[in-house]
Amino acid sequence: MISIILGTRPEIVKFSSIIRECERLNLDYFILHTGQHYSYDMDKVFFEQLELPEPKYNLGTGSGTHAEQTGKMMIEIEKVLKRESPNIVLVLGDTNTALAGALVATKLGIKVGHIEAGLRSYDRTMPEEINRILVDHCSDYLFTPTEKASNILLNEGIPKDKIFMTGNTIVDAVYQNLGLAEKKAEVLNKLNLSKHSYFLATIHRQENVDNKSRFENILKGLDRVSERFDIPIFYAIHPRAKKQMEVFGLKSDKINFIEPLDYLNFLYMESKAKLVLTDSGGVQEETCILNVPCVTLRNNTERPETLEVESSILSGTNPKDIVNKVEFMLKKDIKWKNPFGDGNAGAKIIKILLLNKFIVIKKIAD
Repeated sequence: MISIILGTRPEIVKFSSIIRECERLNLDYFILHTGQHYSYDMDKVFFEQLELPEPKYNLGTGSGTHAEQTGKMMIEIEKVLKRESPNIVLVLGDTNTALAGALVATKLGIKVGHIEAGLRSYDRTMPEEINRILVDHCSDYLFTPTEKASNILLNEGIPKDKIFMTGNTIVDAVYQNLGLAEKKAEVLNKLNLSKHSYFLATIHRQENVDNKSRFENILKGLDRVSERFDIPIFYAIHPRAKKQMEVFGLKSDKINFIEPLDYLNFLYMESKAKLVLTDSGGVQEETCILNVPCVTLRNNTERPETLEVESSILSGTNPKDIVNKVEFMLKKDIKWKNPFGDGNAGAKIIKILLLNKFIVIKKIAD
């Protein structure tokens, strides 16, 4: 039996192809949702839109400090894993959910598979960096998106026979869901927008939104971008970022703030944008796959492949630099090659698990 442990919007999206493959092959598995993202817009709607089965368990962990959140998850995850006794636990990425799931499974003697392994920003002030390093080093199967990620793991002393380069399941998700988004998404009609008539922004990372100076500079940069290029900016604002704006007393008259979008509407809006400004690692990947220029509002990235193929560029948070990097990306030819795989990562991961006899096909009677 396989246990899929997830808890955030990006994890739901990136696990979707693996869940669909489990369903297609009638495999013995269950989904455990920690509730790290716990509102309807950030959570349940994604299962509904992507037509995925509901989780067998939902822990409803909610918010808290990193220690509080991770500790709550570990206590409840342990109860479930003891009850279900899976052969392997799958976690994804760099979230507190991934860390909690990997630590509990390891201590219970259950094998751990880490999807999206080997990513590094080399900035240990980021909680995500600590999470991904710890998860990698307690995992038994490390599914990497690229050769670069595989080499990072090898250089850190992880045995070669634990590493499997499968590509990134985000490619699967984009390929599988873009057509659905084209049919169902209504966001452009509601906002009265057309293709390439707007910039899309997403800013949510702790190092940006919890730091008043950085957050204020980003907003000033977005204001200047809107003025310089005379193109409206739409910022799908995360609830936590919205709260921090209120705490810091930050405002903008140039930016169009919109509520968080469901996955299909966000994917559609992203695909039609003239350019995207973001601090999200997943959005860096998605824009690369969608052939949309991206300016990354950070000083570093754990997705260096996007920099190498020149689908994205780092701007930091200085307003002048943000404007200059937007101008640079708008002048570029869109001719990069997607480095994250062929869209079959989920199937490759399941095949590896089947070959290692971690999951079995259910009996017809089930």
